[in-house]
Amino acid sequence: MEYSHSDAELIQQPIGYWSWAAYEAVVSRTRAALAGIGTTQPQWWVLAQVARAGTVTTRHEVSRLLENYLDTGSESMAREIDITIAHGWITEDPEGHLALTEEGRAFYGKAAALQDELWAERHAGISDEEYLTTLKVLQRFIHNTGGRAWHH
Repeated sequence: MEYSHSDAELIQQPIGYWSWAAYEAVVSRTRAALAGIGTTQPQWWVLAQVARAGTVTTRHEVSRLLENYLDTGSESMAREIDITIAHGWITEDPEGHLALTEEGRAFYGKAAALQDELWAERHAGISDEEYLTTLKVLQRFIHNTGGRAWHH
């Protein structure tokens, strides 16, 4: 890979631009790949939360956890949960408990395999140590600017 600038020039580059450009590239690629199998990124989040839950989870719990992902918002997450139910991937009982269907389990497997492929693609040529350093540096930028970020 060829970098955009020399090391001396890169050190002067704005983090805001490069973190935004990385966000755009990663999220656009992820969303396009998920669209290729018939889902959205928020629907994947819902499906993954229900599939990976150690105990039965509710609509409210899933929505509350996911509503701040990429500024999705609670109304949007409610719609995405409804769409995931309409696809037949999860069910909701009268108390709001969500459960994976057989069709949902199969689709989750397909989507999870795609996510694994995307992870490998994004991390090609990047060691675990470099990745860890990158995340710690980004978290320090967030802290230093008074921002808040959290991801479970």
